[in-house]
Amino acid sequence: MGLSELEKLINLAKNAAEKIRKYKFVRIVSHNDADGLTSAGIMAQALLRAGIRFQLSIAGRLDEAVIEDVNRSISQGELVIFCDMGSGQPELMSKVAADVVVLDHHQPVGQPPVKAVVNAHMVGIDGATDISASGTCYLIARELAAGNVDLAGLAIAGAVGDKQLFHTANAFILEEALKAGIVSVRKGLKVGDGDLVDLLAYSTEPFLDITGYPEKVKEFLSRLGLSGNIEALSEEEASKLVNAVALKLARQASPEAVEAVIGEVFLLNRELVKNVYDFISILNTCGKQKIYGLALSLCLKDQGVVNEAVSLTKEYEKKLTLDIRENVEKIRKGENIWYIKTVDALSTGNLASTVVRYLHPELPFICVNESEGILKVSARGTRELVSKGLDLAFALREAAGAVGGSGGGHSVASGASIPLGSAEEFLSIADRIIGDQLRKSSKGKTK
Repeated sequence: MGLSELEKLINLAKNAAEKIRKYKFVRIVSHNDADGLTSAGIMAQALLRAGIRFQLSIAGRLDEAVIEDVNRSISQGELVIFCDMGSGQPELMSKVAADVVVLDHHQPVGQPPVKAVVNAHMVGIDGATDISASGTCYLIARELAAGNVDLAGLAIAGAVGDKQLFHTANAFILEEALKAGIVSVRKGLKVGDGDLVDLLAYSTEPFLDITGYPEKVKEFLSRLGLSGNIEALSEEEASKLVNAVALKLARQASPEAVEAVIGEVFLLNRELVKNVYDFISILNTCGKQKIYGLALSLCLKDQGVVNEAVSLTKEYEKKLTLDIRENVEKIRKGENIWYIKTVDALSTGNLASTVVRYLHPELPFICVNESEGILKVSARGTRELVSKGLDLAFALREAAGAVGGSGGGHSVASGASIPLGSAEEFLSIADRIIGDQLRKSSKGKTK
């Protein structure tokens, strides 16, 4: 009997942890979303506890500028750890002037010249759904010291932030966290804590017909006879709310959305912000606003930043919800996609996820946003579309390449950067490729 996939992944983590232990100084570079920020938090704490000095920076994407910055701050014989990035760009990895370890969950490309790669895809576990970068970092941390099991809450948050499933590797981490009392579970709506009206009016998950309209939310709640804070609802009241929301979702949203909104809420018993959805909102807000220090302070348990982080996030979430509500009116339909062109949208990823989950789940959605002199593209599908042959990473890489840009990511969620003025051509190429993907599979051919 050979080793299970999970055992193989843990062996990769062991091997990486042994290598990391040998260095006196480590340079960490991580991504700026919730998964990247929790990855950074896990690695920072694990290295602190191991007595290894480190310098940490957060990047929106991995490019030449990041590598140059890293090379300025390290010497040969030191180590650079890339978290939640690095798998897809072996040519950039080869330009790092020190030893490299890559801890990631994106589809690997080529053979990067590095000391170690820990990536679930290498052992047959799907990194898009079954383990995030923070989960990968957690597997390293628990090899560095048994006491690091208390960092599992951050790994769970990263997985939830990346909209993952609790299968295989994630299930293993969750079980470990539940057993150790690091995480506990509450049933109900998967939203943060707080006032019901604010929660339903100003959060994009779930995005309902009443989202963005506080008066409509009040009316909805008064018909149900509910008020106050969500965490104070009795079991009966909570289930009344869940049923009413489920009815709204059943009319339009994807089955995935219903699953995403109703079920188990993880409570992170060792973190400063207990409800995983509140925690992720704060991290995403800090990431979008480039306030990385605040996010990392929260991951490193600095009590002094909590109030600032919470109020900043509430304000941003409200703006975001109203921005999405406004943009949703401008969506257009291609042959095989829904799409929108925006300028300086607050968060194209949120907009794209909202549309494909709650409004038009039957086709993938592409947002082309003009920002900082280029067009930034966010595309989202559903797991159901992926099972029918959709591969957004391929579609965006090809379509962006054809117009002089670059793109990639996961089959279900992907991004690209393309030159100004190329939106129409890009969209028509992507539309055609996606049409081919979905048609191929409907003819019963396997990919």
